[in-house]
Amino acid sequence: MDAKKSNVKLVIAGLLLGLFMAALDQTIVSTAMTKIIEQLGGLDKFVWVYSAYMIAMVVSTPIFGKLSDMYGRKRFFLAGLILFMLGSILCGTAQNMEQLIIYRAIQGIGGGALMPIVFTIIFDLFPAEKRGKMMGLFGAVFGVSSVFGPIMGGLITDNISWRWIFYINVPIGILAVAFIVRAYHESKNTKKQMIDWAGAILLTAAILCLMFGLELGGSDGWAWGSAKTISLFIASGLLLIVFLFVETKVKDPIIQLSLFKKRLFTSSMMISLLYGGVMISAATYIPIFIQGVFHKTATETSSVLTPMMLGVVLSSQIGGRVATKFKFRDTMLVSALTLVIGTSLLGFAMDTATSRLVITLYMIIVGLGMGVSFSLLNISTLNSVPPQYKGSASSLITFFRTIGSALGVTVFGAIQKSEFQAGVQAIPNINPEMAAKIKGGQALLDPAVQAKMGISAEIVNALLTKLADSIIFIFQWSVILPVIAIVFAIMMGRARLEIAKQAPQNAAGKQSPAGDGAGKPEPSYRGG
Repeated sequence: MDAKKSNVKLVIAGLLLGLFMAALDQTIVSTAMTKIIEQLGGLDKFVWVYSAYMIAMVVSTPIFGKLSDMYGRKRFFLAGLILFMLGSILCGTAQNMEQLIIYRAIQGIGGGALMPIVFTIIFDLFPAEKRGKMMGLFGAVFGVSSVFGPIMGGLITDNISWRWIFYINVPIGILAVAFIVRAYHESKNTKKQMIDWAGAILLTAAILCLMFGLELGGSDGWAWGSAKTISLFIASGLLLIVFLFVETKVKDPIIQLSLFKKRLFTSSMMISLLYGGVMISAATYIPIFIQGVFHKTATETSSVLTPMMLGVVLSSQIGGRVATKFKFRDTMLVSALTLVIGTSLLGFAMDTATSRLVITLYMIIVGLGMGVSFSLLNISTLNSVPPQYKGSASSLITFFRTIGSALGVTVFGAIQKSEFQAGVQAIPNINPEMAAKIKGGQALLDPAVQAKMGISAEIVNALLTKLADSIIFIFQWSVILPVIAIVFAIMMGRARLEIAKQAPQNAAGKQSPAGDGAGKPEPSYRGG
C-alpha cells in the first residue's frame, strides 16, 4: 500500500460505502417481500431470494480473498462493487420470482468480494496503533445496516416502489468506485501464484451441497430423513474430504490449511461461527416473539431490533479500541460472558408477561456481547497470519460467520417447529390436520391466515402463546453457543496486538522506512 499517494479519507469513504451497501442488502429486502410477492408471485419460492444471496456470498468469499492475495486488493474490490451494482440493477428489473432469485445470486457474488477485502485494505492502509479504531468503525457498519435496513425497506416500498430498494445501490456504488479509483493506490508487491482451480471447484461444490441441504431440508418433498436430503449432506462431506486432500498437495492452495495450526487463528474462526448462530437466532426470532405476544404488524416490528443493534455498534467500537490494551482472550471472554448473560435472560427470564422495556434491556445486553466480534476477530485473525495470506484470512472470518448463520437458522428452526408442534398437540379441541399445517407457527402472525383458518380468538391466542413458548425454548438452546465460545476464547492464549517501537530516525531526522508502506512499523503479537 502506497500511503503517500493515497487519499486516506476518500479511501475510507469508499470502503464504508461499499461495505454498507453489501451489509444493507442482507436486511433491506425483508420488509419489502410482501409487496414483491404481490407483484411477482412465487410465494412458494420467495425464501430463495434470501438464500440465493447468502449461498452465492458464502461460495465466492474465500475465492475472492485468495485472489486478492495473489493479484491485489483494489481490482477485486472494484470488481465486487461493479458486480454488485449490476446485480442490483437486474433485481430492480425482475419480472418474476425466478429472475429475482438469479439476480440476487449475482449480487451475492459481488458481496463475497466486498466484505472480506474491506477489512484487509484497512489492515494494509493503517499503522498498528490505528487499526483497532478503524476495525471498530467498519465493524459497526453491520449493526447500523441492521437498524436502518428494515426501516429503509419499508419507507422505500411504501412511498416509491420495492424496485428502488435495489436501484438505491447504484448511486452508492458509483460513489464508492469513484473514491477507490481516485484515492487508493496499492503497492505492487503481490506474489505470482498459480490459481488452485481444483480446490476452488471442490470447495464451491461442497458448500453448494451443504447450503442446498440446509435450505431444502424439512421443506415439501425434502424431509430431513429423505434420501435426497441425506445425499446432499453426504456429498458435501465427501467433497470436503477430497478438497482437504487436494489442498495438502497443491503448491498454492485456495485455503492455506497450515493457518489452522495456529491457536489464535482457529479460535477466531470458531468464535465467528458460533456468534453467527447466536446472531441469526436473535435477529430471526425476537421480532416474531414481539409480533405474536404484543400483536404487532410486520411493519410495526421492523425496528424492533434497533436496541440490540445499537449495542452491537457500541461494543464493536469498544472492541476495536481496546485491542492494543488487553489480550484478545480477555476481551473475547468478557464478550462471550456478556452474551451468555443476554441469551440466558432471553431464554430463562423472559415469558409472555415480560414487558417490552425489559425485553429491550435483554436485547441491548445481547448486542453488547455480540458487537465485539465484528472488530476484534478481524484484528486477531489478521495479526496471526503472514502478509501474503491476509486476504484469505479475512475472507474466512466472513465465511465462518455466514456458515454459522446458515447452520443456526436451520438447526434452531427445526427445534422451534418441533417444540411448537408438541405444544399445539396439547391444546384442547385443536384439529390435528390444521395443527400439522401450521408447522412452525409464523403464518399465524398474519391476520388473513387467522381468518382463513376459521378458528376462535381463544384458539388463536393459545396458538400464539405456544409460538412464544417455542421461541423461548430456542433461546434456551442458544445459550450453548456462547458457552462453547468461552472455551475457544480461552484457547486464544496470551496473544495481543502490540505496537512496535518507532523506527530510528536517519541523519536527516526522518523516520527510516519500515513495516507497512506508511513508514510505520508492523505490529507483533505475543503468544497464541
